[in-house]
Amino acid sequence: MGVLGLFYWLSRLIAIVAIIHVVLDNRQPAKTMAWILVIYFLPIIGVIAYIFFGINTRKERYVNRRQSDELTKRSMLAFVEQRDLQLPAEHQPVINLFLSESFALPFNGNQVGILTDGYQFFPSLLRDIAQAHSHIHIDIYILADDPLGQLVTDALIAKARQGVEVRVIYDDVGCWQVKNRFFERMRVEGIEVVPFMPVRFPSFARRANYRNHRKIFVIDGRVGYIGGMNIALRYVKGPAAQHGSARTAWRDTMLRVEGRGVYSLQRAFLTDWYFVDRTQLSDQKYYPAPTAVVPAGEGGGLLQTVTSAPVAPYPEIMQGYVRIIMAARRYVYIETPYFLPTAAVLSALKMAAQSGVDVRVLIPLKSDARFTEWASRSYLREAAEAGVKVSLYADGFLHSKLMVCDDSLSTCGSTNVDFRSFENNFEANMFVYDASVASRMKAVFIADEQHSVPLTRQKHLMRPTFGARLCESLARLFSPLL
Repeated sequence: MGVLGLFYWLSRLIAIVAIIHVVLDNRQPAKTMAWILVIYFLPIIGVIAYIFFGINTRKERYVNRRQSDELTKRSMLAFVEQRDLQLPAEHQPVINLFLSESFALPFNGNQVGILTDGYQFFPSLLRDIAQAHSHIHIDIYILADDPLGQLVTDALIAKARQGVEVRVIYDDVGCWQVKNRFFERMRVEGIEVVPFMPVRFPSFARRANYRNHRKIFVIDGRVGYIGGMNIALRYVKGPAAQHGSARTAWRDTMLRVEGRGVYSLQRAFLTDWYFVDRTQLSDQKYYPAPTAVVPAGEGGGLLQTVTSAPVAPYPEIMQGYVRIIMAARRYVYIETPYFLPTAAVLSALKMAAQSGVDVRVLIPLKSDARFTEWASRSYLREAAEAGVKVSLYADGFLHSKLMVCDDSLSTCGSTNVDFRSFENNFEANMFVYDASVASRMKAVFIADEQHSVPLTRQKHLMRPTFGARLCESLARLFSPLL
């Protein structure tokens, strides 16, 4: 047997061992089959990809995370009390679901603002940072070393020099292109900056599993932000060189919260901080009494911040989506930059549409990830054929992640409608049970829809050629891995 023959059989043996490992891991069947196909047909590349992106090698390290979660719960409960809490009967099942699965406490008396572009969000954030007196906490996926990122870090450094506690968690993969000197400059100025799960080979692990995709900002425990925006110039400027030919800034959504609901954002950050720094912060100053409590129906009312993680017993946010969609009576509107739904979410959308519910999904006309765009097309076509009204946002890149249902419930956060967000990433969404917020969120969706084109009018997408359909189907096979 020659060297090539030996190499062939050795590669096959390794592939068989990897396939056995995949089967024994007891993943969802779709994900298991996807990995088996990759490893079988591309034994060398497939095994390497599985080692980097598929093996749950880090999962055991997350056991302590649950312990930190319990510690943070106890520290928050010591300072948080709500005597006037009333839960709406129509949303009691969803609230109980989140409460039992991730201890997502509901908080009332909140003022919730909706920010729909970088020109609204960043001036508001900088203004709140400038007014900080106690602490600033930032949990971010991407903190870019560009003019906007430098402006935000300059503001943080200015507050650190004034004695304000500033802590920043950034995702190591999300920021793999950012030089360490950018973060070191903040550390020198007294800012505590910690990466989430550092990786050794960022160029290979850009899409690695278990990334902190959350976007949470807390100022003095009184003001908080949550949504889909990272700190990057693309949210205020969209040069042609940035993701295709779109010259407009990315369209995204953030929520600004004042009231007791900020406690839930604080808890999410402090849990992550314990995980990355092994320091438990439990002082009462992190949960101050709210300066004003807003009556229900006057701008905020009741909300829950729900976090999900790959090591949690349940996919909390995904199950919440399914529960809300299945309970919808009149309409469900969803915005997402990527549409690679799990079987449960896709089935819920199709059944709701077939039951007469007005189900609408809005995604970008052009994605920033070509392979993901191809993989999503068959899902979109399947949803449209079941009665879901799919529209493609044509005014730049839509990065917004929101859902609004029946003029009474809405959610916004970092979660995309795809396998990665639902199963692999650390995500956070705020669910708001308030008619006024839902009405404003619905208006945001309708305004975005005015800048879109219906999928049914895109003949090349609804009736693709054989070659295009084959490419889409092959890409769909790998959608559980994207």
